Amino acid sequence: MKIVVIKYNAGNIRSVQIALERQGVFPVISDDPEVILSADKIIFPGVGEASSAMAYLTTRNLDRVIADARQSFLGICLGMQLMCSHSEENDTTCLGIFDENVRKFSTQDKSIKIPQIGWNSIANLKSPLFEGIHENSYCYFVHSYFASIGKHTIAQTHYCGEYSAALHKNNFYGVQFHPEKSADVGASIINNFLKIPS
Repeated sequence: MKIVVIKYNAGNIRSVQIALERQGVFPVISDDPEVILSADKIIFPGVGEASSAMAYLTTRNLDRVIADARQSFLGICLGMQLMCSHSEENDTTCLGIFDENVRKFSTQDKSIKIPQIGWNSIANLKSPLFEGIHENSYCYFVHSYFASIGKHTIAQTHYCGEYSAALHKNNFYGVQFHPEKSADVGASIINNFLKIPS
């Protein structure tokens, strides 16, 4: 099975690579459209800022490559946010795969820190991506922006209100948390993604 991790100007690719290698999968890291589209499965990780990431994707035609992908596709953190319609982060038009908008956390409660950094539970799990995962299992999050809950939501989390912890539409999946940093729960989610038929 050929797994391609999309390389672009967003961090965290190395930790995703290591997590896959723990599963016995040695991914190809590439920003070459032909290599990406030849994959059996595609992973789109990211830590960074939305507008500069979208600019990089657009200048290399990777925005169209992603939209045209027919393989099982997993976006992680910023990767998931870029798969939405729009992000408030620098007023960024995103890929539009999921019909959700990405907004910044806002609260008057001074005890709630933004960004959210650390472990939080995921609930209302509705996808084979979460097969064998218990309700309210904990995953690791690092983010200031979130996708609203909508028709593509397959898991949700509470922080400054309820939001989408994961999204799914057709062959596209996205998770706001970092499965590669989420211990055994995250490893199981990665393994479930690898087992989803392409």
